[in-house]
Amino acid sequence: MPPLYPKVKPNPLQKANLCSRLFFWWLNPLFKIGHKRKLEEEDMYSVLPEDRSQRLGEELQGYWDQEVLRAQEDAREPSLIKAIVKCYGKSYLVWGMLTCLEEGTRVVQPIFLGKMISYVENYDPTDSAALHKAYGYAAGLSACMLLWAVLHHLCFYHMQRVGMRLRVAVCHMIYRKALRLSSSAMGKTTTGQIVNLLSNDVNRFDQVTMFLHYLCVGPLQTITVTTLLWMEIGISCLAGMVVLIILLLLQSCFGMLFSSLRYKHPKGQADLHCVFMKPRIHSSTCDRKVAGGEEPSGDELDLKQVPESWRSKTAALTDNRIRTMSEVITGIRTIKINAREKSFIDLITRLRRKEISKILRSSYLRGMNLATFFAVSKIMIFVTFIANELLDNLITASQVFVVVTLFEVLRFSNTLYFPMAVEKVSEAVVSIRRIKNFLLLDEMSQCYPQLPSDGRTIVDVQAFTAFWEKASETPTLQDLSFTVRPGELLAVVGPVGSGKSSLLCALLGELPPSQGKVSIHGKIAYVSQQPWLFPGTVKSNILFGKKYEEERYEKVIKACALKKDLQLLEEGDLTEIGDRGTPLSEGQKARVSLARAVYQDADIYLLDDPLSAVDAGVSRHLFEQCVHQALKEKITILVTHQLQYLKDSSQILILKDGITVERGTYSEFLKSEVDIFSFFEKGNEQSEPSPVPGTPTVITESLVQSFQSPRPSLKDAAPEDQETENIQVTLPLEDHLEGKVGFKTYKNYFTAGADWPVIIFLILVNIAAQVAYILQDWWLAFWANVQNDLYWRGYVKEDEDIVFVLNWYLRVYSGLTVSTVLFGITRSLLIFYILVNSSRALHDKMLKAILRAPVLFFHRNPIGRILNRFSKAIGHMDDLLPMIFLDFIQLKHLDSSSVMPTHSSL
Repeated sequence: MPPLYPKVKPNPLQKANLCSRLFFWWLNPLFKIGHKRKLEEEDMYSVLPEDRSQRLGEELQGYWDQEVLRAQEDAREPSLIKAIVKCYGKSYLVWGMLTCLEEGTRVVQPIFLGKMISYVENYDPTDSAALHKAYGYAAGLSACMLLWAVLHHLCFYHMQRVGMRLRVAVCHMIYRKALRLSSSAMGKTTTGQIVNLLSNDVNRFDQVTMFLHYLCVGPLQTITVTTLLWMEIGISCLAGMVVLIILLLLQSCFGMLFSSLRYKHPKGQADLHCVFMKPRIHSSTCDRKVAGGEEPSGDELDLKQVPESWRSKTAALTDNRIRTMSEVITGIRTIKINAREKSFIDLITRLRRKEISKILRSSYLRGMNLATFFAVSKIMIFVTFIANELLDNLITASQVFVVVTLFEVLRFSNTLYFPMAVEKVSEAVVSIRRIKNFLLLDEMSQCYPQLPSDGRTIVDVQAFTAFWEKASETPTLQDLSFTVRPGELLAVVGPVGSGKSSLLCALLGELPPSQGKVSIHGKIAYVSQQPWLFPGTVKSNILFGKKYEEERYEKVIKACALKKDLQLLEEGDLTEIGDRGTPLSEGQKARVSLARAVYQDADIYLLDDPLSAVDAGVSRHLFEQCVHQALKEKITILVTHQLQYLKDSSQILILKDGITVERGTYSEFLKSEVDIFSFFEKGNEQSEPSPVPGTPTVITESLVQSFQSPRPSLKDAAPEDQETENIQVTLPLEDHLEGKVGFKTYKNYFTAGADWPVIIFLILVNIAAQVAYILQDWWLAFWANVQNDLYWRGYVKEDEDIVFVLNWYLRVYSGLTVSTVLFGITRSLLIFYILVNSSRALHDKMLKAILRAPVLFFHRNPIGRILNRFSKAIGHMDDLLPMIFLDFIQLKHLDSSSVMPTHSSL
């Protein structure tokens, strides 16, 4: 068997010195490998001990448990935010202080640059003192640049690391909670919601930690820059600050609207499995069956039962869509048998259309925010210099440069990072609230304590009554009493729906008692009615994390009748099986599931009809060699319809409608001549007459041996390995492309959202926006030089020709500013419109391809892999890719124009 944790490289960060940590030299070996070839999984370093999921999850879980206890004592609702702050607040605060220092160095840089430009403007070769000051300004500028470069990357790395650790810890808590949810809690959540929490909501932590500090840094930097501008150009700087404050308030409103458009708590969601399929068990356990991977058992589909008013907010719509997709993949066989692919494609497409309408609204708001970031410095500069012109103040080229660069400093921290912090914080708060509500759901009660001091194991049930639904008047189980000790076999029989599986759920603690008590002392092993296998080898499924012991392993294989089956498989017990057990038959899956339980060497075995999936010969072998022989010293409770094995049971419990009809031994039933067939006939609504009319049917050895399951299956009619013994299905690795992304990929991505005329229009708008952006800077510097020349030549401002020239420069500058704003907004909104529509089109195309794929595709690919495409991948296309494209375009344009004022001034 391959090792559970393959050997990985030690992390060089553990032994890195101070310089290596500051300048990230410890990553150089990885960069060298990546430069030579594509990085593989084996090239990655091991996770640091302090970043491991178990450690992080248990640490945050401890703070959360303390917060829950305090909230109970104070009679208030617990706050997950308080637990997060206590866990990560101190370390995150340290990096916040360094972020303030980093932004401080950015504020000082324009002052040094302005002084150097002023020295060049007033150059005097005989003034050595001015030259030494210029050297000092250059040294200060270099030191600030170096300090900023080191702090910027260091702070962002560690703040992202805090976000990563928080995300991993919360994922650990969600996964742990999902494994402990009670049956009543299962009805309050859905598979889609849990998938959405793990794929989308937790990603907010990675984003919010990068920008959270700017809620404090932004205002502090604004005050500092305002002071420096006042010293540079006087009161006219306040005009630009007023514009900044107005835009900040507007962007903050947009950020708050993101959360209201993105999230709304679903108050009651009907599970698709319960809506479309006839459930095989009680409706309250519908979600559990889906989460456990069981297929829908009904064949009646009714689209008219779907509620028309789905949740109007994006997160709730995403929950519904992913949950619906999960149910469709789970019940794909039933859907294909009834040829209802188109109906479900239409259903999911309608959900997606409603979701896209909300995503477009939030994307437009985000686009307005980014357009504001693109144009805000231009608006502030325009308003500032217009105010300066109205106040008849002379301004030099060096002052223009200082003012422009100081406004550029504000633009990043106040018009990009600050609004993004507001947006991400508002989204993260709602995500935390959603996660908190999930973590507060009820858990299963631990019904079995530690073993008593004498080491005796026992299962004791006394006057047990329970309800799946608290509002129900009819109990699921009523007044059950029995005791099972080591070495005893309790056979539980009864018609379909009599409560046999519910009894095992009660013993597992999933069905809490309303009356009576359940006392279980010992380790429990449970074999469900539907066998569950995880992707891996047959051997790893049987061992299930236990240490391999050859003698014990061979005994289990023999007892569970798997020896011949493993010989038929090409790779034996090292054969890889898929998410649904491919390539094993139903009987083989049932026996592997049984072998897993037997290998655990538990004290108590709860077997939910494991004999129904195999033929008569294998069933006899399993009962004699496994249940009766291998588990002879254990407490065994067997739910079965195979009445021929009752004579070998220590006790027999007959249930009907959750009530004990008869309880006793096989010999006691023979003496009392109990008519057991009558229970099954009534329970299964059979109208066949008794073998001898007018004569009650009694249990006899011959009748019991000849009695078969009341509902024979195809598995019992034919050898179970007939169809799969020559089929060796290997699990394909997840497909991924390597190398550069070609032009065709970009073309297909953009054309999926719009036609070529719209794309060409977008390209023209991008060019126009960039031209207007660059020309505005160039025109401002040119205007300042012209104005300076006119004043130096002794012209007065009241001269009509001078006024005409200056007004003409002002009108052109105003036109360029308005053009920059309009083209920037148009570009942002158009990019989001095209790319969000691309996401919608690609989702619909993928949906049709998935639902039209053969059933073998769903056997070979795990449900999680398919759902990940419809949750995380689509989520990235909805939110992340449009932002990245717009970010790339704007930053590329800003890089090309950032030096224009310098060249113009010099």
